[in-house]
Amino acid sequence: MKFSVCIKQVPDVSAPISIKDGALSQDTDRMVLDAYSASAVEEALVLTGEHGGEVEVVLIGPEKAKETIRKALAMGAASGVHIQVDDISGLDSGAFAEILAAWFKKAEYDVILTGKQSQDTDAGLTGGMLAWKLELPYAANAVGLTFEDGQFTVKRQGDSGQEMIRIQHPCLITCSNDMNDPRIPNLKGIMASKKKPVQAVTLEELGLSVDALKGEITKTSKTGYQEVPGREPGKKFEGDAAELVSTLTNLLENEAKVI
Repeated sequence: MKFSVCIKQVPDVSAPISIKDGALSQDTDRMVLDAYSASAVEEALVLTGEHGGEVEVVLIGPEKAKETIRKALAMGAASGVHIQVDDISGLDSGAFAEILAAWFKKAEYDVILTGKQSQDTDAGLTGGMLAWKLELPYAANAVGLTFEDGQFTVKRQGDSGQEMIRIQHPCLITCSNDMNDPRIPNLKGIMASKKKPVQAVTLEELGLSVDALKGEITKTSKTGYQEVPGREPGKKFEGDAAELVSTLTNLLENEAKVI
């Protein structure tokens, strides 16, 4: 069985980030493998370790993003595909789904895994859009995944509890970062990753262009950034139990209007 895992390179969330005049300033030299992508890679490695098969990772990004592909290869993935786009700024989830769909329509796979969202935008839309474009059965926000009797059982986190879904392959599943604890590559894995194949693919080879993606496919754009508003400080009350209950009840009834 072949797992194709869509991964993304994102800014290190632990790096300093500031907002000035509506613009975001961050250290773009500190780029890492997205945590949701890492969970998807780990799950694919676990399943192929149990049932056989191989793991391929697919990434859209500039030349520097190859470092992130090597990280996934060091974890244990067998090969990588680098869809080269020098400037991904201005591309939205729809554009990324369009690029990936163009690749997968000619690629071989049994299962496509993606993160349920990415740490840089938290949009959480690309996986669902990609499944629709490829006409694949789809399960989102998986926190567990098993394979038995030729089909997958997906444990997913719903709004009011966990759901269990049966799904046959080929399929697409998006993975939560609560799914597992991604392995840290060891020295042997790092050295082996340097010899693993990474196929370079251009947008032109997929019949696409940046201008068309930004002009015709991309439907959303960022207008600016702002700090999260601060929370008002809490109130502290003193007195005996009867006074505190009376004060709290009055606040809940007349100010909060919840009783």
